[in-house]
Amino acid sequence: MTLYVDPPAWPGHGRLWSHLVSDVSYDELHAFAARLSLPRRAFDGDHYDLPEHRYADAVAAGAVEVGSREVVRLLRESGLRRPKGLRARRG
Repeated sequence: MTLYVDPPAWPGHGRLWSHLVSDVSYDELHAFAARLSLPRRAFDGDHYDLPEHRYADAVAAGAVEVGSREVVRLLRESGLRRPKGLRARRG
């Protein structure tokens, strides 16, 4: 099981956010997010939005640190990327 997280660089709601993704399956992603106690509402169709203060928790739990472009590449190559307009929040 490998999960990936990009650096917290995306502003929103007065804080910075990271993206947490899997290159295998949404089930793997949801299971990892549950281990981190991330709320399901943080799932944005093909990734979890992870607040900056939880970044170190994700890395400590085994998420691999990658750049933002790498996150997108991993999602595309795995077939898990969903264009923003087609994302279902439940996955």
